[in-house]
Amino acid sequence: MGTMESGEELMGGNEERIHVSVRLRPLNAKEILRNDVSDWECINDDTVVYKNVSLSASDRSMYPTAYTFDRVFRSGCSTREVYEKGAKDVAVSVLSGLNSSVFAYGQTSSGKTYTMTGVTEYAIADIYEYVQKHAEREFVLKFSAMEIYNESVRDLLSVDSTPLRLLDDPERGTIVEKLTEEILRDWDHVVQLLSVCEAQRQIGETSLNEMSSRSHQIIRLTIESTSREFLGRENASTLSAAVNFVDLAGSERASQSLSAGTRLKEGCHINRSLLTLGTVIRKLSKGRGGHIPYRDSKLTRILQTSLGGNARTAIICTMSPARSHVEQSRNTLHFASCAKEVATNAQVNVVMSDKALVKYLQRELERLESELRSPQSALTPSNILQY
Repeated sequence: MGTMESGEELMGGNEERIHVSVRLRPLNAKEILRNDVSDWECINDDTVVYKNVSLSASDRSMYPTAYTFDRVFRSGCSTREVYEKGAKDVAVSVLSGLNSSVFAYGQTSSGKTYTMTGVTEYAIADIYEYVQKHAEREFVLKFSAMEIYNESVRDLLSVDSTPLRLLDDPERGTIVEKLTEEILRDWDHVVQLLSVCEAQRQIGETSLNEMSSRSHQIIRLTIESTSREFLGRENASTLSAAVNFVDLAGSERASQSLSAGTRLKEGCHINRSLLTLGTVIRKLSKGRGGHIPYRDSKLTRILQTSLGGNARTAIICTMSPARSHVEQSRNTLHFASCAKEVATNAQVNVVMSDKALVKYLQRELERLESELRSPQSALTPSNILQY
């Protein structure tokens, strides 16, 4: 494949805001055992409210009691429903050549990994179903996976735990050097690779959760498709886009998790990268331009395109209803409130064949030469901007 320098052309684009939903889980066994109470309630399909009437007047004035998002999910909702109404539209748009990302964000033990595991499997199953129904196009699906652990990037499909470098590419943005990319054979191959990722990921016990994800995980599915009618022809072009499934490590306070040693170090790195993510989201939500600190963490560097760039993005924020977690729940809802103000501008990514690219450039050259020869259409600054 050739390019425009890279062979890739961006077609049109519509600005839209990040789709933000909140999933409220039920009280868990630990919370019930210590007689914790549920202080949060979903009163309809888009609003979650804080219902603790004993809150002081000063506290009520400091914090909102109701938060509204694109969608909120009650504790009885299934992961299938969360996927269908909170992520599907964004995830499957990769089949139309649009980059997309789905995030799960929330404190430790709030149900992020549980949610994201189901969402990822449902989305890939829907993508496979679409591929099987559209025999008129030839599809190539590529799978890669990485984790960010203590600010080091590791390939989850490799037994080599050597940290991977991040490189800046003028066309593709930040890329992960030497990241394994498997061409998918069938659904069984997908299941096998997802199992490998689960086994490789850093998992550890904290006082909040017996099995807590201690790293950020990014599963990436890259899809290339070409019309079979044009395969091998000079005018062949390929749609090429990627969807990221991002399971963020859980945020927590050191005092709350009773962490020490390795767990404390992990928590510091997790909280620092989530703080950077929050700062990036907050600055983007204000929409005033200025410096956005993407480079302050590996997580935000890798996901820069998904945060206000050429991608469609959905964020699912998970939270506990327990009174003991009210501070962390408020932090999650504040993050979600900022995220829903962030706009992205996804564009269809078309990769041209070398021959098609040469013809396109020749036509452009002829058009520009014709413009220059025409006395009626001198190149004014407004004309130049069109090109």
